[in-house]
Amino acid sequence: MKLIVGLGNAGPEYKATRHNVGFEVVDAVAVRHSVDVSGEKFHGWFGQGKVSGERVALLKPTTLMNRSGRAVLAAGRFFKIELSDLLVIVDDFALPLGRLRMRESGSAGGHNGLQDIIDTLSSEQWSRLRVGIGDALGGATSHVLGKFTKREQARVARIVQRAADAVECWVSAGPVAAMTRFNGDVPEED
Repeated sequence: MKLIVGLGNAGPEYKATRHNVGFEVVDAVAVRHSVDVSGEKFHGWFGQGKVSGERVALLKPTTLMNRSGRAVLAAGRFFKIELSDLLVIVDDFALPLGRLRMRESGSAGGHNGLQDIIDTLSSEQWSRLRVGIGDALGGATSHVLGKFTKREQARVARIVQRAADAVECWVSAGPVAAMTRFNGDVPEED
């Protein structure tokens, strides 16, 4: 069993914001593999299914972004998830819009949601997929809680699908294969 967690903020006011890219990637994986993630469990929206023949749990914490650790811990304990079987998907304004960065482990890099998970699990030894949302020139909070521009929206849809491809690769072939194949910029067009 693998646990795939997309970070975001619950509530209609946060829908389609830059900070909710993690939710969007989990939703894309769920649609592709017919996994219903509308159940409420583990302090989040949750569903189980198969991705690339592997059993997975998909989770979108409904805690505030900065308190995501309790949801990850609850689901991880319930399913007895090894840290190597955990993938967390987050937005990253330190990366240009459309850049993906998968890592097997690492620091929070200034992301409060990741930091809370690190603090709660007392470990950095789990995979994360960072999705670039562009530079926060006008201030971090207003940027991450802002919506993508009309011009960016079509590209974001492609980025989310490419990130979902990376998640599938992580499940089927592991983090090194996913890093090799997907780290970098998502092309603006095919």
